[in-house]
Amino acid sequence: MSKKIKKIGVFTSGGDSPGMNAAIRSVVRTCAFHNIECVGIYRGYEGMIEGDFKPMDARSVKGIINKGGTVLKSARSLEFMTPEGRKKAHQHLLDANIDGLVAIGGDGTFTGAMIFNEEFDFPVMGIPGTIDNDIFGTSHTLGYDTALNTVVEAIDKIRDTASSHNRLFFIEVMGRDAGHIALNVGIGAGAEEILIPEEDLGLERLLESLRRSKQSGKSSSIVIVAEGDKIGKNVFELKDYVEENMIEYDVRVSVLGHMQRGGSPSCFDRVLASRMGVKAVESLLDGKTNLMVGLLSDKIAVTPLDQAVKGKSEINMELLRVSDIMST
Repeated sequence: MSKKIKKIGVFTSGGDSPGMNAAIRSVVRTCAFHNIECVGIYRGYEGMIEGDFKPMDARSVKGIINKGGTVLKSARSLEFMTPEGRKKAHQHLLDANIDGLVAIGGDGTFTGAMIFNEEFDFPVMGIPGTIDNDIFGTSHTLGYDTALNTVVEAIDKIRDTASSHNRLFFIEVMGRDAGHIALNVGIGAGAEEILIPEEDLGLERLLESLRRSKQSGKSSSIVIVAEGDKIGKNVFELKDYVEENMIEYDVRVSVLGHMQRGGSPSCFDRVLASRMGVKAVESLLDGKTNLMVGLLSDKIAVTPLDQAVKGKSEINMELLRVSDIMST
């Protein structure tokens, strides 16, 4: 029989994403609704090892639903990767009478939570917070929708310059292992070509596509490149290759970088975070553990953490076909 949960700890770990604060708020207020104590753990696993805890109530999280980043801060912890580090973290949780954890982050965060659960039989629930949308078991991760809107807005501004000067812009977006951001913003911003890790376009096919664009009368072009694209070593190598082979193009590169992670979360991300936070807390109260909360067919569902970590989020093949047709 599972131990009755009386106090829950919540923390954020890994890269920040818009919507994390809304998720923290949801966890804290769901605890308050069920008359359960809640503790904020600062700086993720690092703060857990150091016992950097602070009690939180419904008023502690006022005014944060609209803020980007995370009020609980985030850090990557090398010490938590060791048995000694995890033992320290466990002892601090016991000393603080914390009975369960809600971990907000990506696959690295979930891997740590899964190992922690296996070693100490400590109840954990995961909420996926990463702009890359590369977690199995959910159609949307927290921050993904906001990142798409941020990137499309930036591309729209860059296109104004590209059109004014008849330039070709390579725009690099985040997505080391998955091309969800690149594919969606490429379609949404009307890019001429989209380069993602899942599809090896090849340098020659890229040139052919750009030549067709020129022949069709396009005087400027936008190419979206996911940072994990395999065509070239990096986006600057792609620029050099095109300049060498298509001297008629004035080529520029824009790397959007960490601006994609910041900003006020979209309404979609705020609502999703609120739904996920409620489900995470109530799952712990129901005696469930080692699960990730996700969105599947617009319903909140749970997936075992090991599947969330080991599974692969698939690229939408229909969107690939749409992007090919739209670039005509």
